[in-house]
Amino acid sequence: MHTHLKVTAALLAWLVTGCSTVPSETPESTTPSTEAPTSATNPELSRIQAGRESDNLWDRIRVGYKLAPLDNPYIARHERWFASNPDYIKRMVERASLYLYHIVEEVEKRDMPMEIALLPAIESAYKAHAYSRARASGLWQFIPSTGRLYGLDQNWWYDGRRDVMAATDAALNYLQKLEKDFNGDWHLALAAYNAGEGKVMWAQRQNTKRGLPVDFSSLKKLKPETRNYVPKLVAIANIVADPAKYGITLPPVPNEPYFTQVDIGGQIDLSILAKKADIPIGDLYDINPGFSRWATSPHGPYHLLVPTDHVDKVLTALAELPAEQRIQYTRHKIRHGQTLSEISRSYRVGVAAIKQANNIRGNRIRAGHSLLIPLSSRAISAATAGNLSKPVLRRPATPPAGHVEVVHKVQAGDTLWSIATRYGVYIGQIASWNAISRRSILRLGQTLKIWVKPEKSPGTAAINLSHPNNA
Repeated sequence: MHTHLKVTAALLAWLVTGCSTVPSETPESTTPSTEAPTSATNPELSRIQAGRESDNLWDRIRVGYKLAPLDNPYIARHERWFASNPDYIKRMVERASLYLYHIVEEVEKRDMPMEIALLPAIESAYKAHAYSRARASGLWQFIPSTGRLYGLDQNWWYDGRRDVMAATDAALNYLQKLEKDFNGDWHLALAAYNAGEGKVMWAQRQNTKRGLPVDFSSLKKLKPETRNYVPKLVAIANIVADPAKYGITLPPVPNEPYFTQVDIGGQIDLSILAKKADIPIGDLYDINPGFSRWATSPHGPYHLLVPTDHVDKVLTALAELPAEQRIQYTRHKIRHGQTLSEISRSYRVGVAAIKQANNIRGNRIRAGHSLLIPLSSRAISAATAGNLSKPVLRRPATPPAGHVEVVHKVQAGDTLWSIATRYGVYIGQIASWNAISRRSILRLGQTLKIWVKPEKSPGTAAINLSHPNNA
């Protein structure tokens, strides 16, 4: 015969500690509490709440870390590289400060590991116009096909892969899909974001045939770029978690939105809006990199990101802007045998206006090329004419072997010619290295990459040696 003894938590504590008084079994001691833990009773909740309420966005990021520990020898290697290149991190943080709050908000809404908010550091160094040899573009480095698969429009006017809000939404959708594909293993999901899910699954099958584990660090069949990809993210997350440990001073990033989305109601010339709202035109371009021209697309999206502290000015400028001052363009693809006169008659626009809009000096045009056709009579600024006619996005040239990268910050009075003369290179080289046109308008504070021989590297310029294993 067995005797069943019900041991409550209180009685068990009494048996263990040898207390002299047997605790009474009350309803409170036998019924589990249904009250949700609060920050007052749960130290972890208190820490998370403090991070979210901090003025520094890095605190909010740190408390959201959720990735499982990764035992991988490559992590220390990348930690050493980042720690020995503090200027690289400083420049990256300056760029990240424009976009990071929005990314953190979106990652937090989805309850994803906050380390993912740091993924653009590995993908693009938070360069919204980043463009790789594989034709990947934007903060999240979408290739054209994957971008279209996740709803990112790509046309002559606009590239959603560079649109901060659209691309962030698409990237997080893709990452969540990959996390499900790999049964909740974020390390494998991140590797698949870099290499593609098919390649990671293939590497797993190869390990399975050999009786080997299929976790990320065990997949030796992955390419070196992918094998370094996740450790690189872990390394930057470790540095953000404890920058002092690595001798890094991490510039604070405000825990507040840098930009706000505003409905513009139709196509608009960005330079007009910037002038009327008293916003530096460079600020508009930096947070609206999805637009490939100096005017927004006539087909949408009809919204614009503006610095939060300028929202009221922008709304006022839009309300006061006469319809005739909203520059309107359409695109015309030149057919074989067409002339400027013929095109101008079909659109009822003067030849001079078309030539000005496309920076054409003579009368020769080439079949297969495209023209911007202004549909309003407003005069086009020289800066607009020089930049609307060609896409901002170009494929950067491969840097010459044995050279080092000099980062030149554009000063007042700088031209491509003067910069080329200073560094002993050609204008065409600077244009190709930075994926810009020879006729591009330089902006104060803009940075240009210039490759020179080590012995010709100026002592006053910041040298940025390429990170190993970057694609």
